[in-house]
Amino acid sequence: MTDLTDKENLEHGQIKIADEVVGIIAGLAATEIEGVAGMSGGLAGGISEMLGRKSLSKGVKVEVGEKEAAIDLFIIVDYGAKIPEVAWKIQESVKNAVETMTGLNVVEVNIHIQGVNIEKEEEESEEDNSQQQRVK
Repeated sequence: MTDLTDKENLEHGQIKIADEVVGIIAGLAATEIEGVAGMSGGLAGGISEMLGRKSLSKGVKVEVGEKEAAIDLFIIVDYGAKIPEVAWKIQESVKNAVETMTGLNVVEVNIHIQGVNIEKEEEESEEDNSQQQRVK
């Protein structure tokens, strides 16, 4: 990756990266971290809505300038995950991914924990119970 000088930028044209593109990159980088259950659409009526992989940019708020970006991520963590550890890993992953792919300098990656996902454990225990009942 090379930095373009202002002269080169004017000679060849400008590159503008859409906020949503940065949001998708950040969302993908965040969901790859162990302990992240998904992205949150925010609080609507006090209930946190978990979004699927198709809506990754919906759980991300991005401000993109000419050379810098600030990112807010709204995350749902898995039950039992160490939240400070998960948040730090998200910040590192998102900063690295966005800077590598876009060349923008990421000045902030703010993590907002919107909820805790406990469904995985419940589903696994239900599956275990149903399998045990069939075997007996």
